[in-house]
Amino acid sequence: MILVGITGIIGSGKTTVSSMLSQEGIPVIDLDKLGKEVTDYEEVVRNIQEVFGVEYIVNNKADIAKLREIAFVDTATRKKLEGIIHPRAGSELWKRIDQLKAEGVPAVIVDAPLLFETGLYKKLDKVVVVSADMDKIKERLRLRGMGEEDANRRLPHQIPLAEKEKMADHILYNNGTEEDLRKELKTLLSRIKEWEVRSSCT
Repeated sequence: MILVGITGIIGSGKTTVSSMLSQEGIPVIDLDKLGKEVTDYEEVVRNIQEVFGVEYIVNNKADIAKLREIAFVDTATRKKLEGIIHPRAGSELWKRIDQLKAEGVPAVIVDAPLLFETGLYKKLDKVVVVSADMDKIKERLRLRGMGEEDANRRLPHQIPLAEKEKMADHILYNNGTEEDLRKELKTLLSRIKEWEVRSSCT
């Protein structure tokens, strides 16, 4: 089994590509979703309350919206939050990978926005970066309802796309229409098949 990480920056289209890969029958593990799931764990809720205060807990659950607000304002605060959530999400990730491996799945996609930032890429076999021009990205974020100030606050917390591209095994460009993206996806699917074959021969 090969593990293929997929990443990008907010607005580049990573989630759309992951969804398309899932539709093609390749299992996708979304680390963002895992992060949100583990915030409901009793021990995580307790840790968040201890570190950030009871005002960040609502109905015995972490207030995700409120935590997100502070996470993108202060780096030290973000690091504290990541220190609580990332280890639990990582543990759950490998449990699911082991389960899929036991089922004989040939390839698994790990969708992770902070793939490089957290060092997770070192534990995967291949990395795909979904890239797009910055004007396209900002337009998508605007259409998504994200203000320019919010976007400018979030983007600096991620390694720039140009740097991520240098570390990628495959770059998928998402500057055009959905039809253009699906053509790019066909190329990626061929690459994944090649990686599977090479993996099975080694």
